[in-house]
Amino acid sequence: MQSAGSAREWIAHDPDAFDRAELHSLLQAAEAGDLAAAEELDDRMSGLLVFGTAGLRGAMGAGPHRMNTAVVSIATAGLCSVVREKAGDDFSVVVGFDARHRSPEFARTVAGVVTAAGGRALLLPHPPPTPMLAVAINHLKAEAGVMITASHNPAPDNGFKVYLGGRVASGSGRGVQLVNPMDEQIMAAMTAAGPADGIPVAAAGWHTLDASTEDAYLAAALAFNDWLATLSDAPAEVSGLRVVLTAMHGVGADLASRVLRAVGV
Repeated sequence: MQSAGSAREWIAHDPDAFDRAELHSLLQAAEAGDLAAAEELDDRMSGLLVFGTAGLRGAMGAGPHRMNTAVVSIATAGLCSVVREKAGDDFSVVVGFDARHRSPEFARTVAGVVTAAGGRALLLPHPPPTPMLAVAINHLKAEAGVMITASHNPAPDNGFKVYLGGRVASGSGRGVQLVNPMDEQIMAAMTAAGPADGIPVAAAGWHTLDASTEDAYLAAALAFNDWLATLSDAPAEVSGLRVVLTAMHGVGADLASRVLRAVGV
């Protein structure tokens, strides 16, 4: 089994005790002759997750081809390396997270790596809809943003979505999803980052944002949306309007409710 050696190496450098134990159990099962475990181990050790649509997405679990603390640390170190090279040492990164399993934990890892790398990490206090992160980057004049989310992927997945702004992007490129060639540059920096347990992670020192960032998003949404503007211009027509709202498995219900209340619904 070719992946056994690389699995042991990964376990030796994985900073997360839970993930180490999970991968060790899978390795033991594979070495005991469990073919399904061996196939799973081979897939997990098939290489680092690569950037696709604006970032990383994958099933959660231990190993380089899964979403876990070690991969989040390596991805953040790669991002910080590229952003620092383009913007200098005084860079800032906005960090958001959705309601998926381990998303808040991964967001704190991102904030800790950014802080330890000398950057200013700006952590959103509650799970926001992803567009709020994009607005926050421009509102706060940050160089980048990381949203811990797998968007529409299945529930067992998670992801590391990257947006650029400030001195790293220009014009209409500010506050938009990562595109080529920056994804390739970050991927190269991830590969060069070394084992995850060698990446410094601060236990504190980041800045948790207040409600003013949500207020900025609310103002942007009201200014941008023609339908909402129409409602706000005709309060008498919407005073009796009732709306049933579900965010399904998303996190947009609170902000969407604020938007609707602001126009009188």
